[in-house]
Formats: sequence, structure tokens, C-alpha cells
Amino acid sequence: MATVETTRPPAAKPRPKGPGDGTDGDQPAHVIVLNDDHNTFDHVASTLARVIPGVDYGRGMQMANRIHNTGRARVWSGERERAELYWEQLRDGGLTMAPLA
Repeated sequence: MATVETTRPPAAKPRPKGPGDGTDGDQPAHVIVLNDDHNTFDHVASTLARVIPGVDYGRGMQMANRIHNTGRARVWSGERERAELYWEQLRDGGLTMAPLA
């Protein structure tokens, strides 16, 4: 009786996930607003309230104070695609943004 040999395709190797390879695995992306000399507290607070879900004007004002007092504040963390959208909307609203982290 003849023996029939079957071959399987090689198993795919798992791709490493992390910064620089287009994925971030399970790591959240951080949207960070920087302090500057041209935006008012009112503008920062209202822009944050308009863009970031769950942030009202009062919370936006708290964040604006933190930005002013510390030089920066993380205003949102989560899934990278949404972080990119919020980052762009805040930048387009005139806020000074740190690179997406």
C-alpha cells in the first residue's frame, strides 16, 4: 500500500503589537492638550466640551486649569482611531496638542 504524505501550510507567526507597527495592542492612546499663550480658558473649556464625550463646560474648565497650571493635561484615553479623531478636532479647534501618545 502506498503512503500518501500530506503537508500543512506553515502556521502564521503572531505579529508583535506595539508602537510603530500600526497597532497598539491593548494599550490606550492618550490625547494631551498643551498650555499656550493664545487660547483663553473659555475657548479651551468650550472646545473640550464640544469634542470630548462626557465633558461639559465645567469639566472643561477644570481641564483648562490643569493645562494652565501644569503645562499639559491628558483629556482623553482610549482606542487609537477615536483618539486620532478627537486629537484632530481639538487641533482644528485651535488647541495646542502634544503628539498622540
